[in-house]
Amino acid sequence: MNIKKLTAMKITYYQYNAFIIKWDDKKIDIDPGALFAYWFSFASLIPKEQWKDVTHLFVTHGDPDHYAYADKVMKASEAPVIFNKTMVKEVEGKPYMLGPRSKGMTFDTPVSNYHTLSADESIELDGMRIKGIKTTHGPLSVKIGPFKKTEDPANNERVGWGSLGFEIKDKGKTLVNLGDSLLESEAWKKIKNPDILMIPLGGGEADNTMDEFEALEAIKIIQPKCVIPMHYDMPMLFTKHYASVDEALFKSEVEKLGVDCVILKKGQSFQIA
Repeated sequence: MNIKKLTAMKITYYQYNAFIIKWDDKKIDIDPGALFAYWFSFASLIPKEQWKDVTHLFVTHGDPDHYAYADKVMKASEAPVIFNKTMVKEVEGKPYMLGPRSKGMTFDTPVSNYHTLSADESIELDGMRIKGIKTTHGPLSVKIGPFKKTEDPANNERVGWGSLGFEIKDKGKTLVNLGDSLLESEAWKKIKNPDILMIPLGGGEADNTMDEFEALEAIKIIQPKCVIPMHYDMPMLFTKHYASVDEALFKSEVEKLGVDCVILKKGQSFQIA
């Protein structure tokens, strides 16, 4: 289903923070993660038929719902991966990236075609100017019956490892993806009026990201032309609708700021000129 039909940039959403962006001659894959355990299915969020012709792969952090299929997409497409410097470690003189499906802090996946950066650092790649954006992944608590487990990035645990947002500029357009992040009011003042802002909303139920009210504050700071909310109302563990929000209300509040807001469901696309 196409929400709007124009040209130049086509954005397709696959839940969580998984996107395919066709941008002129490029096909960008953001966060090739796995469906996070709805009835214990760990299928790729982005369909396998999309992998082969990906030209660039961006990873915002090492959680499985964002990263589980990164190595497989890289192998299928031979595309470079762009991620935080902390996602790669030298082991016996060779670079290894954090294992996409490994437990804990295990760097066991060989990588050769990659580009790393940190917050506020920029690189030039194939006509794109890519800048790292400071993001902070909050603690994640999972409760099953009477049992509750919390992992906190502040304790150097795997959850949220390598957290980094991206500002991507190409051919006069700017796209910003904030991954999973809490509100970073000061750091985000450096982001100036992107054409597209992809922003998480699900923090009302899960403390690992902003909630919709904090997202509105971020939008006031960043002042984008168009917002695409993500990482909410998604399958997780035993439910199809984890971290639900009132998206109609959110869209209305965004539009009161003079900013377009596009709500995408799984597999839906949006195009801009």
